[in-house]
Amino acid sequence: MKGREARPHIGIFGRRNNGKSSLINVLGGQDIAIVSKIPGTTTDPVKKSIEIPGIGPAVMIDTAGMDDSGELGDMRTKKSLDTIKIIDLALLIIAGNTFGVEEEKIIENFKKWEVSFIIIHNKSDLAPITDQLFSILEKKYHVSVLNFSTLFPENIELLISTIRKEIPESAYLAKTLIGDIISQGDLVLLITPIDDEAPEGRLILPQVQAIRDILDNDAIAVVAKEREVDALLKVLKPRPALAITDSQVFLKADASVPDDIPLTSFSTVLARYKGDFDNYLLGTPHLSELKSGDKVLILESCTHHVSCDDIGRIKIPRWLSNFTGQDLSYQVVSGLDKVPGKITDYSMVIQCGGCMITRKQLINRLKPAIDAGIPVSNYGMSIAYMQGIYNRAIAPFVKSDNHNTNYL
Repeated sequence: MKGREARPHIGIFGRRNNGKSSLINVLGGQDIAIVSKIPGTTTDPVKKSIEIPGIGPAVMIDTAGMDDSGELGDMRTKKSLDTIKIIDLALLIIAGNTFGVEEEKIIENFKKWEVSFIIIHNKSDLAPITDQLFSILEKKYHVSVLNFSTLFPENIELLISTIRKEIPESAYLAKTLIGDIISQGDLVLLITPIDDEAPEGRLILPQVQAIRDILDNDAIAVVAKEREVDALLKVLKPRPALAITDSQVFLKADASVPDDIPLTSFSTVLARYKGDFDNYLLGTPHLSELKSGDKVLILESCTHHVSCDDIGRIKIPRWLSNFTGQDLSYQVVSGLDKVPGKITDYSMVIQCGGCMITRKQLINRLKPAIDAGIPVSNYGMSIAYMQGIYNRAIAPFVKSDNHNTNYL
């Protein structure tokens, strides 16, 4: 299963008092969401962690009622709709055989963000869904429609099995980071600098993930700081089948690691594992086409202490300005905060590795830019491009007969 940061996210949507919070309690097997007969008890999206059989740990997001009214209600509704961008599966709760404009609006957003969904007719103990409505919904939306009662959840197993069926496997089954390019018994060298940005007493998450993936594939991980690599390679046996470096010391790693040993970066590995790798391949070379006055959007997908030499806020802007020789401006957005202005205000988007968010969240984070034709790249791939070692960084993952790698 995926790690904590990549748990599948399931959003629950519907009108006020349709039983959204009650459904979370039923699925979680305990009272983890506040339930009340007063309409509008849930005012903002609230995350609850639960365990779903066959999927594992998941995050349920309880949203405000889509029929909320007034200025404040409109704000709550907008927040609920924004939640769709970060989920892997949606549960649309209806009741009393009521289906109208509010539900159609939600479904339009599900389709816009390519989110699978299930329609659940709750309170079926009071009024089951009519055959007519059931037939209309199944034929119109081609999705699973379930009769359910949170008060008498007799078919809870059917609901859980439907969730397992409809949620994309990519949301909870971890694919390998590098298992498809290494073999049993291979030695993989991990070059991990320990500097001001390194967390105290531990490795960063991508490095930990790489070590685990290497072990899961019955290979051997050797970890060293960049200044130890030259001496290590003189005595290291067997010869590394692959070397992975932190992007910030890519030039040093490129000089130290012989050309016959494939070399890439943790960020490039994450770009392929979780990001939109094909669009990164298309977008990264556009770094050479930036001109004075262009605005570059840098997306950090987590919040962290900003050091004086921060990779996203300081180093990449400095390196990119020096690389292009142009007078560029930069906008950094952390977490999943809203991007200031219009996406078309930007000439380039550079996304971090996204180790703290789900693949769905990262893909949807980039979707507006890609839809608008704005080039997108990734921290590690951008750094490799600017440092003249882009082809080497992507070579372990790109077959020359499928992609043109002569970008430099």
